[in-house]
Amino acid sequence: MIGIIITGHGNFATGLTSSVKLIAGLPEKYEAVDFVQEDSVEDLENKLNAAIDNLKDCESIMMFTDLVGGSPFKTSVEISMKREEKIIVLGGTNLGMIIETSMARGFMEDAEALADMAVNTGKDQVIKYAYVEKTEEIIDGDGI
Repeated sequence: MIGIIITGHGNFATGLTSSVKLIAGLPEKYEAVDFVQEDSVEDLENKLNAAIDNLKDCESIMMFTDLVGGSPFKTSVEISMKREEKIIVLGGTNLGMIIETSMARGFMEDAEALADMAVNTGKDQVIKYAYVEKTEEIIDGDGI
């Protein structure tokens, strides 16, 4: 199975995890790592390495981060380059990505394909709502 680690600023990881549990139940092989104000980048690195160690029996690991270029993202990328495990790092994570990826990994073994699906799902989950007032349709007397 492909392991999942969620990380981000503040309580991003545990907040998303709370929503995932509510909607889909707590997934297997899943770790949430918060980067709170009291943490240094070294603390974050230690917590992420411990999360990876907890997923040591996974074929590969996907690390979902909040902001591309932020400390959780950069630290995840640095770790992925140092560790022997296959680790894929994704930035800009949203709830839809996590739920769909978590459910899909039960039948997808290709981590790269799963990561591509996650990115596409994440993009599809972002929209701008625009209210359009409904206009009254006029129907002539013949019903045409």
